[in-house]
Parts: sequence; structure tokens; C-alpha cells
Amino acid sequence: MMTRFRFLHAADLHLDTPFEGLGRLAPRVAARLRNASLDAFDDLVQVALDYDAAFVVIAGDLYDGAQRGIRAQLRFARGVRRLAERGVQVFVVHGNHDPLDEGWQAIRDLPPNLTIFGAERVTTTSVERNGRTLAHVYGISYARRDVVENLSLRFRRMEAPGLHIGLLHCNVGLQEGHASYSPCSEEDLRRAGLDYWALGHIHRRQVIANGHPWIVYPGNLQGRSTKASEAGPKGAILVEAVVDADGSARVENLDFVPLDRARFVRLDLGIAAVADLPALEALILQDAARLQAEHAGRDLLVRVMLDGRGPVHRDLQRPGARHALLDSLREQADQLPGLVWFDQIETATRGALDREPILRRGDFSSELIRTAELLASDPEQFHALLEERALVLRKVRLQHWLPELDTWDWDGLLREAEEKALDLLEEERER
Repeated sequence: MMTRFRFLHAADLHLDTPFEGLGRLAPRVAARLRNASLDAFDDLVQVALDYDAAFVVIAGDLYDGAQRGIRAQLRFARGVRRLAERGVQVFVVHGNHDPLDEGWQAIRDLPPNLTIFGAERVTTTSVERNGRTLAHVYGISYARRDVVENLSLRFRRMEAPGLHIGLLHCNVGLQEGHASYSPCSEEDLRRAGLDYWALGHIHRRQVIANGHPWIVYPGNLQGRSTKASEAGPKGAILVEAVVDADGSARVENLDFVPLDRARFVRLDLGIAAVADLPALEALILQDAARLQAEHAGRDLLVRVMLDGRGPVHRDLQRPGARHALLDSLREQADQLPGLVWFDQIETATRGALDREPILRRGDFSSELIRTAELLASDPEQFHALLEERALVLRKVRLQHWLPELDTWDWDGLLREAEEKALDLLEEERER
């Protein structure tokens, strides 16, 4: 008889984590964010119950630090007890943020449905339901923060029916932006012979291999900053699996379940059609309302990125202009449904360039425009000039840094060089 079951794969909960790099927060925003990671964990528990999950695996960094907060431990214990009432098992390994030997455990009477893997060796616990073996979960925790050993090499599949799952906090392929704790390769994981690798440590959700075995990072449960790896939807992976009558097992489907309460998003806006600061503010608020619709039910922390050319560039360059705009946006955001907090405004804008008046001036800037137009209209002359300049550069041992001239986008480079030079000249002229 074939048996279907589900389990949830989560990692990097960082319960009761402080948010990073957000500067001054309004009290109501700070209060909401303080509870975001804990509330996301409550939602994880509820999803496990709603989908009748057989078990939940948590792949490291359950807590944010060795000094585990009382709030975090109490909330975790409450959630595990809720799962215990429905017979849902919970499997946890500890990672670099919450290593076993450096942690402090305030709650010693945890329910028997919780398995915390030790740090001495890989151990295995089986999951049974209605007298049928569904899965075997293999795991090992970090004893200390700085684990540089490739722990994946300790895993080996045993001969037994059911789905074989490896639970590990590690860095596969030395991914950038994360410390190389327990570094390993895809091939290392394959050699273990397991069916599904439930990994943690990398905060960006990714499926490295989709079968034979599955190698999956769910990302963290709740984003913590405006970094790219922390932005966007966060949550857990709902895994659907099957055990056949002969005991062989396979994963049939993965679904991402968003669980974050507060979401970091980036709002990119061009200023080409924006006349002034009031128009810019209105456009930002309009787009913030659109983002709310896209991320329904989430508190939003928005970083605004402005680029392009336009007349509002000069207004943005005035002393205090961006801070004043940010304060005004935060006030106006109170009128939006739900919580929207504008974290920061970053600019990569430039002033509008009207070439006709510059050409009429007859100065150095006008001569620059005419020279650029001449070169653009005569590609052969332009290429000959570049070859001549490249010869000089090659003589000073820069040839290894210069790609073949034929591979360059000359029209684009000429336009970019002209605009940069004109920007500098016009800014100097206005001083």
C-alpha cells in the first residue's frame, strides 16, 4: 500500500532576532518588528497543523545567539507542545549562531516529540505513523560556532524502508555572503546516498538539486535587513513525499510557504518624468500601495532606489532634501492600510541634459558634444582613434586588462563617456 505524507523544512529562524541596519524606528514599528520572528514561528506551527504534517525539520540557527533569550525559548517550547498534541515530531540541529556547547537552556522539560541532535556524531531518528515507517532523519549539531569540518562526510544511508533525510547547517559550494561553516560540495552530499538534504545557513531560498537527491535551502523564516539575501518573501518548504508498498520512498513535490510577518522590499524608480519633490513623493506612495497589494498581509520595510535623469535631481541634491522627503513619506505612510516603513532613500540620479542650449553657448561643453557627434557619425575614424589610444596603454603593460576592441559596445561607451563628462562640466559651471 502506498502512503503519502508531508513534512515542513525550515531553517535559520533566529528567534527574537534584532533587525539590522534600520536606524531610528517609530515605536509602533519597532514593537511590530520585535515580535516578527516569533510570530513567524507561530505561523510555521499552524501550517504544520493545517497541512497535517508528519514532522518538522529545523536546519540550524533556531536562536539568534548563544545567549538564547527567554522570550525565544518560551515561544519555541509553546509551539513544540502544540505540535506534540497532534503527534507532530520536531527535529532540530543547532548551527553557528546557537551552538550546543555555548548555549543556555532555560527550559529543561521539553515534550518527547522534540529531537535535538547532538554534536558528537550523526544520529538517526525514525518517523512512524499508523504503524508505517515514513522517514529516517539524520542530523548533527554544531558544538561550537566555528565549525570548519565538512560534516556532510559523516552521513551514510542505512538500509531501511522510508525516506532518508539529512539535516545539516552548512555552506554548499562556498556561497558568497555567508561564512564557510561546514563547507561541502554537491558531490559530498550525493555520496551519502540520502533522498533529501534539509539544509540551513544560506538565507536565500534555493533548490540546488531537484532529485537523486534533493538538496534544498528554504532560506530564513523572517528577513532581518535590507540586504539582498534578506529581502523578499521568506518562509518554509512544504515537502510532499510517498512511501511505496515495497518501502521505497520519493519526494513528489515542494511548495514554498511564505511565513514572514515583515518583508523587506526594494522600490526602484526612475525620475525622468518627475517634475518636482511633491510629484516624486506621490509616485513613491502610489508604488508603495501597489507593493502592499502584491505582498498582501505583510508589514513592509521599503528601501527606495532612485535613478535616471530628470529635473528633480537638483532638488534631491539640496542639503537635507532626502531626509525631509523620507520623514514626509513616513508620515504619509500612516494613511496606507497596514504597516509601511520607508527605511531609506538612495539615489543614483543625474540632472537632465538639454543639449541645444549647451551647443549655442560655444564653450568647452558644446565642443565636447560636437566631437562626440562627429565620432558617432564616423565609426571608422572612431575605431582608428581607439586603436591609437590602446597602443599607448598596451605599452605600459595594461594589455592583459584590455579585451579585444571588437567586443566592446562602442556606441554605448561613447554615449556614457559624453554624459559623464557633461555632468561634471555642468556641475562645475553651476558652482
